[in-house]
Amino acid sequence: MRVKRLTTGAATAVGALAAASLAFAPSALAVAPGTATINADCGAFGGGEATLTATQDGTSATLTLTSSAITAPIALSANSITSTLTMANGATGGTDTFSGTQNPAMAAGDPVTVGPLSGTVASGDSLDAYGGSLQMTVFGITITCTATAPQSPGPFVFD
Repeated sequence: MRVKRLTTGAATAVGALAAASLAFAPSALAVAPGTATINADCGAFGGGEATLTATQDGTSATLTLTSSAITAPIALSANSITSTLTMANGATGGTDTFSGTQNPAMAAGDPVTVGPLSGTVASGDSLDAYGGSLQMTVFGITITCTATAPQSPGPFVFD
């Protein structure tokens, strides 16, 4: 009887450890690549190379755009740019939208950074800035930037 209790106790302990390991295991969801570059045309407001950084947490994702080629036309306070980034979704043939009002404070001529911009993704979504646009509204003026070629090294693919 004592051997049966030891065996049962050991099996229960192993089961509890396995369950705890699953509960604390890091999420396997990831977006690849984590960063990509685009060449953006913002019309009269300039243009050039920009970097997009993507993150994923389940079906929630964020995108941040930074560019030293695209600069702030005037001094801007933190969280003063309303941004909407539309990405072409190669998996669905449609578009996905990321939006927000987050940006650091910028002096006139500083590199532009917007984001993280929030959106929703599905497993298998393949998002590319080429075929989409970034609209930034500053003091009622809307600036639209478009990618002039597919992003490099390729689209963001979400798990």
